[in-house]
Amino acid sequence: MATSSSKSDKAPITKSLLVNQEMARWLTLGAIVGPILLTLAWIILGMMRPETKNEWGVSGGITGMITQPISGLGLGPNGTLFNAAFLLNGLLILVGVFGVFQSIGPHGRPALHKACAALLALSGLGSVMCAVFTVESFFLHMTGFLLGVGAPVLGFLATGFFLRVIPRWQRFGTWLLLGSPLTLVLLVLFFLTFQYDAMAAGVGVAGLTERILVTEVQALYVAMGWLTFRHSFNGHSQ
Repeated sequence: MATSSSKSDKAPITKSLLVNQEMARWLTLGAIVGPILLTLAWIILGMMRPETKNEWGVSGGITGMITQPISGLGLGPNGTLFNAAFLLNGLLILVGVFGVFQSIGPHGRPALHKACAALLALSGLGSVMCAVFTVESFFLHMTGFLLGVGAPVLGFLATGFFLRVIPRWQRFGTWLLLGSPLTLVLLVLFFLTFQYDAMAAGVGVAGLTERILVTEVQALYVAMGWLTFRHSFNGHSQ
């Protein structure tokens, strides 16, 4: 009787855990959909907009993609639509990061597990800030930008060390350890090319270097979301 009662008590708990893992698996897709949405937004909306001169330089067209950061698309024609994509990107990354770390689990290191999740979630928060505060609110917008592409420098590093001790995640952990200094180099390169006078004149390459940086960061989130979804789908979380 005691054995039977014990088994019946454990059944609802096991079922609840399975439901939570199933939900977490689908939440990981946020880390895939968000970056893809933002990338399509700056490509499509950028090409749809005719090359237009504003105080931040040339916005739209090929020239805009090379000379002006993507935040310029948040002003002018279809600016609201682009900011909506920016906002969704941030919210989906927040959801995706939660799903990823819920699926992977702490593996005996709960403090590091939480720290990694928090650091990577900062990128999503930064995207939300960039959507709410356009480039016209320069300080707050730049704060969001630094969270979006600066926080992953530490986030990738910490998560890389965290994942390196998990057998099924060792290779991706290595990718993140390499991605951390690469992100830092690209961030420095962007600031070296971010010269307001050149950008305002419609020249320079600040738009290009920023797009490379953002794409690299977002690509690692996509890879993390996809690998977590695939592992969870196959019944593995480690």
